[in-house]
Amino acid sequence: MSTVFVLNAGSSSIKYTVLDLAVPDAAGRPSELADGIVERIGVPGSGVADHATALATVLERIAGVRIDAVGHRVVHGGERFTQATVIDDDVEAEIEALVELAPLHNPAGLAGIRAARAALPDVPQVAVFDTAFHATIPPEAATYAIDAELAARHGIRRYGFHGTSYRYVSRAAAELLGRDDLRMVVLHLGNGASAAAIAGGRSVDTSMGLTPLEGLVMGTRSGDIDPAIPFHLNRVAGLSIDELDDLLNRRSGMLGLSGHADMREVIAASDAGDAAATLALEVYLHRIRHYVGAYAAVLGGIDALVFTAGVGENSDTVRAGTVRGLEFLGVSIDPDANAARATGARSISPAGSPVAVLVVPTDEEWEIARQTALLVG
Repeated sequence: MSTVFVLNAGSSSIKYTVLDLAVPDAAGRPSELADGIVERIGVPGSGVADHATALATVLERIAGVRIDAVGHRVVHGGERFTQATVIDDDVEAEIEALVELAPLHNPAGLAGIRAARAALPDVPQVAVFDTAFHATIPPEAATYAIDAELAARHGIRRYGFHGTSYRYVSRAAAELLGRDDLRMVVLHLGNGASAAAIAGGRSVDTSMGLTPLEGLVMGTRSGDIDPAIPFHLNRVAGLSIDELDDLLNRRSGMLGLSGHADMREVIAASDAGDAAATLALEVYLHRIRHYVGAYAAVLGGIDALVFTAGVGENSDTVRAGTVRGLEFLGVSIDPDANAARATGARSISPAGSPVAVLVVPTDEEWEIARQTALLVG
């Protein structure tokens, strides 16, 4: 078994990649045989009625490519799924039961699974869960201080997300530094953003919680706020539960503060003298530094600070702003290395620095393919 068909099903799209793990490319990663996206699923006039229709389109595009296994990205595995799992009818039913924990994400993943199992009934299929990597978080970090019986009944705890990315990046950082005992803080900074404290390759804390709303300031999500704010807005502004959900998930974060969800636009506006954009950027960086300091305490020290995902990999401004003021932890960067337009995993800290500062491009598709192959290969 060498060829893995990786599917990432969203509510209105299917992204796909076909990787040949037996034939590495020049960079040492699996050869990419095909990749693409089908969008506007369910949109009138699109010709793509549902996920089954979208998958049929994908299979037409890759006709002739052998598929040995299918790896599915599933956002929420709850407490049941703490590692990648071969999909059968029982697993599919359990993923469906988890929809209440991730009503915006799991239904799409489930639709992709059902379409793929119907279209490729003889091909083994594996679910890779974003939450699984964080199953090692200890109870004191995973538990919310609310009524314990109510929390247990409804599965309320810290689950964390971006786990597939963290698994890949933490392993790549350890390989780059030649150590498997690293205490690292990894910053996954994209439109959705989170931080994780990782010790020896195991997650011990992370900023996202029951849902992806908690933690860092994001493109459109607020991240941490006083939990009484929604109650206050309900009373004084008359906002309903649905309106509050929309506010905190889609109209907050950088968009709410500056009018821009894209970090490149925020930085450009700040450089042009836009005070709102400058404040938004400082709020964003302050929250990140807050978590880096907290996680250094959780880990009992820090050996590496790692940036990944779209903003983390590409914005030297964000990286420089993040480390500003963290010198007391031994964290610093080489300005030239930080500004260099390099590719691949690399160090941007000065030679001899007590804390390595790294940029490690994430590759969730490779990680999903890897876990799929390990499980069924």
